[in-house]
Amino acid sequence: MAITLSPAARERIRSYLNADPAALGLRFGVTRSGCSGWSYKVDMARTQAPDDHVFEDGDIRIFVDADSLPQVDGTCIDFVKQGVNEQFTFDNPNVTGGCGCGSSFTTRDDIAG
Repeated sequence: MAITLSPAARERIRSYLNADPAALGLRFGVTRSGCSGWSYKVDMARTQAPDDHVFEDGDIRIFVDADSLPQVDGTCIDFVKQGVNEQFTFDNPNVTGGCGCGSSFTTRDDIAG
């Protein structure tokens, strides 16, 4: 089990953490959404829940709730800049499909269920 960060994502998250001293790290998970089923949720973690799995990548702690872990386990988070646009991207080995607009996705668990 692991969540990893690219160097660019690590640098970007570190800048958010430096600007928010109350943050413990990155909170990463999924929520039911869109036409395909899941969408990512990313925020600064300010508390640690009892069911959180905590991963460390360098000096960054990544908090994932137990319900999200099956859908995001193995994901590498990157941060890309294209012209004036910048965003986090997710290389998630569990994704089996997505909606046409790119806002949601399905996983192996959805197919099995």
